[in-house]
Amino acid sequence: MQAEGSERVLGEHDLIVSKTDLRGYITYANDVFLDISEFKLSEMMGKPHNLVRSRAMPRSAFKLVWDKLGRGEEVFAYVVNRTKNDNHYWVFAHITPSYDTEGEVIGFHSNRRRPNPEALAKISKLYDAVLQEEAKHKNGKQSLAAGTALLDQMIGTTGMDYDEYVLSL
Repeated sequence: MQAEGSERVLGEHDLIVSKTDLRGYITYANDVFLDISEFKLSEMMGKPHNLVRSRAMPRSAFKLVWDKLGRGEEVFAYVVNRTKNDNHYWVFAHITPSYDTEGEVIGFHSNRRRPNPEALAKISKLYDAVLQEEAKHKNGKQSLAAGTALLDQMIGTTGMDYDEYVLSL
């Protein structure tokens, strides 16, 4: 599936930063995030982070991210997002749990950078195959299960887990 509208590209030294609560609702967004996403701060605060989810991003990739975060693990991922004006932008994301003084997870912190174009060519092919598999199933649970199985299978053939694969690109 092709991403929405025109592509917006982060500057070489731009860094998107956002924070969410445990449910994925935005509690902080820096100016770079607001600029690239074409949203105002008032339109983002307290909204689910999937406000910027692109239809060109497989649901199963987000399941992988949330599963890892749920286990207290950090995640590296290539993500295509959509903007308020239905454009899109790619990022290389590093997402980590945020902890309180008692060591309890209270939310999530994400830094996102401009991705490597060669890596995007490879990850795009992977995501396109997973999206096609998800689209074959009308039932949401079946779609997610089938996409997750294919994602796991495709990454598994590399002999790496998702993070290792992403970092190898």
